[in-house]
Amino acid sequence: MSRRRTLGTLAIASAAWMSRVRAQQTAPTPWPEVAANLPDAVFSGSARLRFWGFEVYEAQLWVEPGFQASRLGAHALALSLTYLRNLRGQAIAERSMTEMRRQGPLDDALATRWLAAMACVFPDVRDGDRLTGLWHPGEGARFWFNGAARGQIDDDVFAARFFGIWLGDATSEPAMRQALLAGAAP
Repeated sequence: MSRRRTLGTLAIASAAWMSRVRAQQTAPTPWPEVAANLPDAVFSGSARLRFWGFEVYEAQLWVEPGFQASRLGAHALALSLTYLRNLRGQAIAERSMTEMRRQGPLDDALATRWLAAMACVFPDVRDGDRLTGLWHPGEGARFWFNGAARGQIDDDVFAARFFGIWLGDATSEPAMRQALLAGAAP
């Protein structure tokens, strides 16, 4: 019985390791906006968001070499969301603000400015559309829609809160955070 259990454990561990190796070998090619603005980008992970049983988007995280999850904001990163359904840009901005508020108190006037800025940057999306955000610490966030520049928000506090939606400790989706950071150092 003990030998059988040990062999079973080894088989499971081997399969998990092989799955990880396969995932690393088949890392996706960075989107053009990622490759152009973060040329040494390393694929960290991906995850799919489901909300009330509906698939919303597939997320991919690209990071600079040396990126450490525990030092969020010390290295540049890019997050791409490929939408799996149609959504209004205003709804994306409003949901983003709700998630940003989860991270701690936020001045109402500042939240209003950030919401207005996001509403200008985030277009309505259809199934298959891609929004990519790039955070260069100290510079704020830049955004692309299907590879075309959409705008930027030159506020590093905004960028920290925005990317914290997916990568921060207070995220509402800890499993997604873990999957996105799977390839990054702790």
